[in-house]
Amino acid sequence: MPFAAARRERPISTESTMQNFSLLVGRFGLSLIFILSGVGKLMAYQATAKLLVAHGLPSGLLPLVIFAELGGGLAVLCGLWTRWAAAGLFVFSLLTAVTFHNNLADHDQWINFMKNLAIAGGFLVLAAHGAGGLSLDAWRRRRRQKQKIFF
Repeated sequence: MPFAAARRERPISTESTMQNFSLLVGRFGLSLIFILSGVGKLMAYQATAKLLVAHGLPSGLLPLVIFAELGGGLAVLCGLWTRWAAAGLFVFSLLTAVTFHNNLADHDQWINFMKNLAIAGGFLVLAAHGAGGLSLDAWRRRRRQKQKIFF
């Protein structure tokens, strides 16, 4: 078969395997807090709505917050539309830090503010580099490339 050599795929290097695994574990860590928080807000909807109002925000914002946390968290976890979801959660994390953790004289608030900045930084890196090979984004990309080869 003359084209057999051209069809051979490159062997996966240890470096790319470790990078893909690290991105998967990192996506899990970043997304878990948002998925659990979104579920928690659904379970305590009224109490969360009152918390928003206490911070000067309309309670009607809560469905959007839940969508951002649950939808964005699940998208990052699965690696689907990862760059967009990570960019959205980057902004969400910064807004949360400024809105809910702005009393930096309170040590607990300062810690939560810094935590949100760290999470935002993780999402910024994910938005810049993408989900890696162990993601639905990569699967979709490989599928499109296969379709281009055969059609």
